[in-house]
Amino acid sequence: MPIAFWCVLLAGILPLVTVAIAKASGPGFDNHDPRGWLDQQSGRTRRADMAHRNHFEAFPFFAAAVLTASHLAAPQARIDELAIVFIVTRVLYTICYLTDRATLRTLCWTIGYLTVVGIFLLPVFVH
Repeated sequence: MPIAFWCVLLAGILPLVTVAIAKASGPGFDNHDPRGWLDQQSGRTRRADMAHRNHFEAFPFFAAAVLTASHLAAPQARIDELAIVFIVTRVLYTICYLTDRATLRTLCWTIGYLTVVGIFLLPVFVH
């Protein structure tokens, strides 16, 4: 299986990692109303939840890009390279979110987003 497909799996796991951090770091987690509880949190717990939500938002675009580029026979090595860059930037994004480094977090988000655009455009520009 191509590396990029493994990266799609990792991208699908990232939201679970960050919500686990949110639930573990906040006081008195309420499993009867987890979303309500998370909405009332602040600090690192809140930032972990926000990272969790953003990972879910980023996932469909990334997965669609990988599948589209693969289907259109873009060079697999390039898809793999860009998929790895995406995962690395998402991990760095998470670290920046958890440590409250907003500007650096935005830079990581932007690089990740542009990487996904690049994956989508591979079949157009690289033969």
